Amino acid sequence: MSPRLNRQRSAALTRTMLAEFDREWEIVLDRAKDSKELSGVLELLTKWRHIAATEAREPGAYFRLQAKAEQIQRAGTNLGAGSIEDMRALIARRQAS
Repeated sequence: MSPRLNRQRSAALTRTMLAEFDREWEIVLDRAKDSKELSGVLELLTKWRHIAATEAREPGAYFRLQAKAEQIQRAGTNLGAGSIEDMRALIARRQAS
């Protein structure tokens, strides 16, 4: 593994996730070579650092998120979503504690 992700964070990723990261890495790296622009590389690293940190706290979170996104796309709506008012109240409660 190259210095793309540090060992501690990448340890939280499954082989499937590491393969996905490597696939995305190659795409972004090729684009960076062509454009001489590194913003895509930095965005990818930031994305996967967040994914790895989340996986370290909640193993399986990434695939649950993907499954939920697929469910929403198939249904055309998020059947389990709360109202914006419910979300604002939840945020306010969390900020207060």
